[in-house]
This record gives sequence, C-alpha cells and structure tokens, in this order.
Amino acid sequence: MAAALVSVVLEQLRSMIAQKVGNEVGLVAGVENEVQKLESNFRAIQAVLADAEQMQLKEESIKRWMGQLKDVSYDMDDVLDEWRTAIAKSQMKVNDEHPPNTIRRLCSSMISPRSRSREVGLRFDVANKIKTLNDRLDGIVREKNTFDFKLSEGGPNLPEHKITASVIDATEIKGREKDKGTIVKMLMSESSDQEPALRTISLVGMGGIGKTTLAQLVYNDHEVETHFGKRIWVCVPESFDETRITKAILEGLNESTRDLNELQALLLRIQESIRGERFLLVLDDVWNEDSTKWEQLKNSLKRGCLPGSRFLVTTRNKKVANIMGSSSTDILELGLLTPDECWSLFSQFAFFEKNSRQRENLEGTGRKIAERCKGLPLAAKTLGSLLRFKRSRAEWESVFNNHVWEIEDAEDKLLAPLWLSYHDLPTKMRPCFLYCAVFPKDYIFKRDTLIKLWMAQGFLRETQNQEMEVTGGEWFEALAARSFFQDFEKDKDDGRIIECKMHDMVHDFAQSMRKNESFSVEIDGGPAESKIDSISRDARHSVVVFRNDGAYSFPATIHSFKKLRSLIVDGFPSSMNAALPNLIDNLSCLRTLKLPGCGIEEVPSNIGKLIHLRHVDLSWNEIKELPEGMCELYNMQTLDVSGCSEVLKLPNSIGKLIKLRHLSVYHWDDSSFVEMRGLEGLGCLRELDEFHVSGSGEGSNIGGLKNLNHLQGSLEIKWLGDVKDPDEVKKAELKSNKNLTQLGLRFGSRIERRVIRDDEILEALEPPPKIDWLGIYDYQGIIQVLPSWINKLRVVRLINWGKIENVPPLGKLPFLEELIVQGMESVRKVGSEFLGMEAAAADDDDDSDISIGEMTASPFPRLKSLHFSLVNWEEWEGEGRRNEDKTIMPSLRSLFIQNCPKLKALPDYIYQSTTLEKLIIYESAILKEQFKEGGKGWPNTSHTPNIRLH
Repeated sequence: MAAALVSVVLEQLRSMIAQKVGNEVGLVAGVENEVQKLESNFRAIQAVLADAEQMQLKEESIKRWMGQLKDVSYDMDDVLDEWRTAIAKSQMKVNDEHPPNTIRRLCSSMISPRSRSREVGLRFDVANKIKTLNDRLDGIVREKNTFDFKLSEGGPNLPEHKITASVIDATEIKGREKDKGTIVKMLMSESSDQEPALRTISLVGMGGIGKTTLAQLVYNDHEVETHFGKRIWVCVPESFDETRITKAILEGLNESTRDLNELQALLLRIQESIRGERFLLVLDDVWNEDSTKWEQLKNSLKRGCLPGSRFLVTTRNKKVANIMGSSSTDILELGLLTPDECWSLFSQFAFFEKNSRQRENLEGTGRKIAERCKGLPLAAKTLGSLLRFKRSRAEWESVFNNHVWEIEDAEDKLLAPLWLSYHDLPTKMRPCFLYCAVFPKDYIFKRDTLIKLWMAQGFLRETQNQEMEVTGGEWFEALAARSFFQDFEKDKDDGRIIECKMHDMVHDFAQSMRKNESFSVEIDGGPAESKIDSISRDARHSVVVFRNDGAYSFPATIHSFKKLRSLIVDGFPSSMNAALPNLIDNLSCLRTLKLPGCGIEEVPSNIGKLIHLRHVDLSWNEIKELPEGMCELYNMQTLDVSGCSEVLKLPNSIGKLIKLRHLSVYHWDDSSFVEMRGLEGLGCLRELDEFHVSGSGEGSNIGGLKNLNHLQGSLEIKWLGDVKDPDEVKKAELKSNKNLTQLGLRFGSRIERRVIRDDEILEALEPPPKIDWLGIYDYQGIIQVLPSWINKLRVVRLINWGKIENVPPLGKLPFLEELIVQGMESVRKVGSEFLGMEAAAADDDDDSDISIGEMTASPFPRLKSLHFSLVNWEEWEGEGRRNEDKTIMPSLRSLFIQNCPKLKALPDYIYQSTTLEKLIIYESAILKEQFKEGGKGWPNTSHTPNIRLH
C-alpha cells in the first residue's frame, strides 16, 4: 500500500513541476524548492520499497517505518489535492466570466481584492503544510538509511506488467468427491427413533481447507435440492447474533422481515414458514461456543418441520460442532489434500492456457511449489492462479526460492501463498485489493460499485487511451483471475461477473496488510462507543453496519476520525439527520460518503466544503432537495440519489460538476419526475440512468442530452408534458452517442396526448447506432410502432400499451433473442401479423442490408425467450403456419405465459417446438388445466424438461 501511495504522490508532484505550478504559489518564497525536495525524497524512498515491503513481514521496526511513510503519503496526497482543486476552481471561474482569448490577460487583473486575499491565504496555508510534511519526510528518509534495504533492480521506474484474463471456474473440487458423497448420504438418510428430531451434520477443518466449497457442492446437488422442500444458506457472524441469523433465515425463505425486530416474533414467523416442510439449513463458518445462543433457535426450528430436516454446519473448531449438537458420527473432519490431489488442483490453474511443451518445461518446478501448499486447497488455487501468468522457468523458480517461505507462522499456513500472489500484483493494483478489507466478512461486492469506490480513492487514473472505468474492470477481472474473489454471480448474457465475495482467509490477509488503516464496526445493541475507542484515530476508511433497522443511534465518536477518506453506512441508524452536520464539519478528508437508506431528510448546505469528495451515495433517503452548495464539489465523480422520491429537481448549478461521471436519479415510482436542467455542462458523464423531459418549446430541457456523448450502457427517458414538434426531439442528438446499448422510453406521465404521435417521437429520436435493447412503456398511440431503426434489436420489452389492439410485427426482427409483451389490455388475438409474415412480400424490395423478405423467411429466427402477460388475450393463432420453408421460432428455449386467464390454447408451432426447455404458466387457469399430466396439451409438450404450473 505504501508503494502505491508513494507512486500517486510522485505522479502529482511531477505534474506540478511540469506545469510550473510553483509560479502559481510564487507569493510564498521557497515553495517551488520544497516541492522539488519532496519529489527527491519520495524518489529515494520508492527505490527501496520493494525490499521494504517484504522485510516488514519479519521486522517490526520496518513495519512501523512503513506505517509512518503511509501516513505522510496520505497527508501529502490531501494537501496536493487541495491545492490542485483550488487552482482548477479558480481557473474555471475565470473561464466562466471571460472569453478564452482574454483569460491570460485577465487572470491577474480581474480577480476581486477579496478573492485575491483568500487565494493568498490559501497559498500560505498550503505552503506551510508542504514544508511541515517535508520535515516529517526528512526524518523518514534518515531512518531509511539505517536499514539495509536493497535498491529495486532497474531503479524506481520498473514497467508494470498488465494482467487481464478470464476467470477459471473449477467445475469439480479435487479430492472431495468421497466427502461429498458421505455428506449427501448423511443428509438424506432416514431418521431413526433414537436420533434427535433435527440432526446436525458438521464439517470441521482449518481455514482454507475447503469447508464452504464442499458445503456449496452439497447444497447445490440435484438429489439434495429435490429431497428438501426448503433450503436456506446463512453466513454466520462471529458474534452469533440470533436476531441477525433469524432474519437471514427468513430472507432465505423469501419472507419479509420488515417491522420484525424482536427475536420471538422472528422465530414465530420462521415456524410458520417451515411448517409441514422438510428443510436444510446451512450455517456457514460458525465460531460461537455459547450453547445457550444456539438452543433457542434450534428448539424453535424443531417445531412444525417434517422429520428428516437437517442442519449442516461448517466450523474450524470441533468443540463448536459438539455445541451445535453433532454426535461423533455426524462430524466429518476434512483432511488435507493428498499430494496427487493438491497437484491436480494446482495444475488446473497454473497450466491454464499453456501448451504441452510449456507444461513439460515447468512441471518439475511446479511440483516442488505444489508441495509447499501443504495440502490446502486455497493455497493450491492461489499459487496456481499466480503462476498462470508466468511462462518461464526462471519466474517459477523465483516463486519457489522467495524468502517469504522462511517465515514461520504456525497459525496461518496461507501467509506465504497469499503474500506471493499479492506482491506479484502491479503496484497500482494493490490498493484496489486491499480496499476490500474495509468491508466485513461475507460482504457481497457489486462489481460496478466497487470500481466507482476505487475511482473515488484515486486508485484508477484516466489515460489518453483508456477510461478509468475500463481500467477498473480489467483490474477487477485480474483480481478474480488471481483467486482473490470467489462465489461469482455472472450476467446471463455476456458472462461478466456482477457480484462476488472474498474468502475469509483472503479477507484476513488483506486486513492484516491494512492494520490501523481501516475498520468496520457492527452496531447491534452493545455499547458502540466502546467498540470504537480502541481504533486508531489515524484510520482512513470506515464501514459502520447497523444490524437492527432504526434501533440504534449513529456513534458520535466517528466524528473524531478526522482523517477518514471513506465513510460507508450499511443499515438504518435512527439519528443520521442529527449526525450528518457534525460529520461534514469534522471529516474534511472524505472522498467517499455512502449513506443509502439512512432516513436523511436534509443535506447540510455546507457539504460543499468537503473539497476532496468524489463519491456521494444518498440513495433511498427522504431528501426533498439537494443544496446548491453540493455543486461546489468540483471533484465529484459519482452522485447517487436514486430512490429519493421526494426530490423534485436537481440543483440549478449542477453543470458546474464538470468531473461528474455517474449520475443516478432512478425513481421507483413511474409517475414521479425530477426537473433536470443544466446537464449539458456535464460533458464527462458516462452513466445517466434516467433523463426526465419536462416542458415543450422554449421550456423544454431535452437539449440537455445533446452534449452527453460519452454515456454508456443504458438510458431511460421519461416524458413530462407533451412534445409539439419532432424537431424538438431531434435536439437530443442521441445518434451521436456511440456507447449507449440500452434505451428505455416511458410515455405514461405526459399530461396532453397526440400533439405529435408517440411513433413520431420514436422516429425523431434517431437513437444511438449500437442500441440492441429497447423498452417502450405506457405507449398511448393507436398504431403499431416499428420505427426504421429497430432492426438490430436483441431485446424488446413492450409494457402497458393501453390502446393497441394488435401486437407489432416483431417476427421481422432478425436478431431478436428476448421479447416481453405485457399490459396491452386491448389485445384479444395474436395472429400472423405478429410473425411479420404477411408484410414480407410488400417489403421484399427493401434496400437495407437485410431485406424484410430475408428476415421473415424464418419468423423470430433467433428468439430464445418469450414472455406474454395480456389479461384479455383469448386466441393465439398459429395453425398450419409451420412448413418446410418457414420454421417459426426455431431457437425458442423459454416460454412464460403470465396472467392470461382467457387464453385458450398455444399455437401449433409452440407444440411442435423441439428446442423448448422451459414452459411456465402462471395465473392462466384454462392453459394450466390443459398442461397438467394427462390434459389436452400434455402430449404435445411432455418432452419439455421443465414445465411449471402456478
């Protein structure tokens, strides 16, 4: 971490010197010399940091020295950021007031005496801070010279290799097949009269040995899934908080815990939910040795459940297994992998994408390294992932001969593998990994949110060729490929990781590397202040977790952590409105302020004083307006006010946030609107989830989209009021945006109708060229909508079209894979017009790249998923439409019929489908009867493997 901080500070210092910022502080004698001296000191330190980082593992004095270096680097980063921000804001003010060709002349002559006085004061303040920090750094440099550090080979400017790679999903767990079979048999065996009503099976073993992975394999086993009516997985906190665990159980049962805070009420709700069911409850990573905490929960779960229900517990402590009620025959102690099993797992990762010649060259060294994994699966996986990126024998020998193996730590056999993998990361990537230690164990990391948090801390830098978000995505994938993350949730379309977790042992390692830098504290009824008192006031990052919604106050002690750069609140404190002004007054170094769902009603007007602030999350609060002072946050990158349904307008000066890249204003209520003016100044904006169009003619704000040419991903446009002229819509110039791929259009909130038709609005929009996802909601027209630009769509959602009687001819779309048609109350019949076949002949002469004739040769040629929800729909035509030259929906995999109570039958081409894998019929009574086994429709679709009738 120190190396990364030093690198950041050096980068800023070089920039200041290159731009001759010393001239900007010319009123303070000697500042330029101080800046150059700082650079020289940091360069001297950087040259030995590689050696120092390894030596600190063995020598406490070096670890202390590294801590001092981190502190001064953090402080220097703050000072330089303060000064750079002041200069930029001053320049921006001049740019706003004067034309570009007069700026240079007017910079010195047009600034008011009061502004000049403030500027001079700031220069003296910054200069004094730089000098003070230089004095501190002098002492650190002198102490450096007392250590026997080795200079980095090649000097301080070693090139950093780039690592990006796909994540390896191990489809089978080496050496655990027998153990899995044993556990499955124990879970599914019939209970005897001598056995307790609820058996507890325990997996016991040291950290990193694969307990959780084995439990996951068992939990997801097909036999287990069908044997138990209810399955629940709970990650157990170290405190074994009964209330928190019971809430997690209810959430696993898809039951609401809202307004249930008392343990007894929660237990009663669980009893109701499992009554008459055979259930499996997995309690992962139990530490509790107090049997009284477990007995109340266990006794409650016994009531009402069917015989054969089971608990499956994972723990590092055999005593815990006994306390949880496992008999000696119900405890499986996981042993280490055999040498062959360990080698098999190690080589699965280490030799990934290597050819046979490379494997042969590296196998000898690889087997020696695998022996050092000591049979631990996590060690084998971690080291294998590290060596995956090394192709020469010399690189593998370097890992084997590293002196980190000499460190004796009987309690943690994973230190060396984790350290080697961490130390092999590029210097700039290490803080991204270590930042994850801020969060509590078992925290679910959302990929995109984590990248934004890295950005806010300055870990990611924009380059001429690559945006910060792209770099962050590459680094996230690289950390996942190194096995620093696990338990991936992936996007079903592109396979990209959406969410993940971090293994407990990896989390412990990251926390050990960030000792005294970050902390997470749980507020769960105990004395919160006493938990915080022992934490160093030099901490830079904090997560405060509230386990009972609204039951506890925000701890006032947090105000004393004046160096905090991150304050993240998880849960719902009762006093956030009172605490927020004090936080803003005291935490002047904040870069991240994340307060979602904290009941905040008002944002203090002086929030603009937090000049370092880059990430503000105020989502799902009760805020009525955002203060204009927020627009003074010149460095703001992310602003999230989604779910704040009381917010009626954005600040008038929001265009001043010229570095804003992500703006989220999503309102869960479709009828709500936010006045959004001035957005045309936000030229850096990459993400805007919703844009609300208000007014018409001169009062319209739709031109605010014109300059937002860097938007990426998805955009939803809501319309308030009416549009009088198609040319007005064209002002948005969406066609200039080359990175938007999803577009949602909501027409439902317009007061007037048909000044111009909704289909005219669609045509006038001239959408971005890469749009492949389109949602049209609350369409009020009476003609079918199929604008000329629709042909390349992959996903279409048509929701709540009140007047349309016929579904548009969507069968003509050659690339359509997913279609949802819902809420068209006037539709009673779906026929050949839906397939687009009747229009084919008339459109054969179309001179587009793909003619309509070609497109309809096979209606819906790529459609995989089809979802209908039409309450008045009676007839779906399709008899005789399947023939030799026109196969309808040849790729269909999933059909979902929901809330279609009048629909009588499916068309022949659905019955005849050989590709259909899933058929779900929900709230459609006539069809449900037909598709029961033995019903009229059963013979036609009995070959479909997954049929669900609700």
